[in-house]
Amino acid sequence: MSLHVVRLLGVIAALGGAGQAFAQTGDAARGLSYARCACAECHLVEKGERAQGRLLRGPSFERVAAVPGMTGMALTAWLTTSHPTMPNLIIEADRMDDLVAYIRSLAPSPG
Repeated sequence: MSLHVVRLLGVIAALGGAGQAFAQTGDAARGLSYARCACAECHLVEKGERAQGRLLRGPSFERVAAVPGMTGMALTAWLTTSHPTMPNLIIEADRMDDLVAYIRSLAPSPG
């Protein structure tokens, strides 16, 4: 992952507020299904997935989920903020909730 992407993720996580609550309304299983269709061309979307010769342009969702302070709000900001390596996608609200729920499910357990 490039230094630019790491910095961007850190800034978005900080803006999202590590201590803020986020109403989780999405369905992680539907989020995984959506990620497989819409995101897997550029990202590793499944836990433990390996690139296996693929040239990926974005960070793995597992790595994104592991960024300290990566709240649901921060993920929503990341998914809706344009940056050089990501196309400007318009993700419907219910799909966004599902995708955020899925990525958050990849976060490492505390402790």
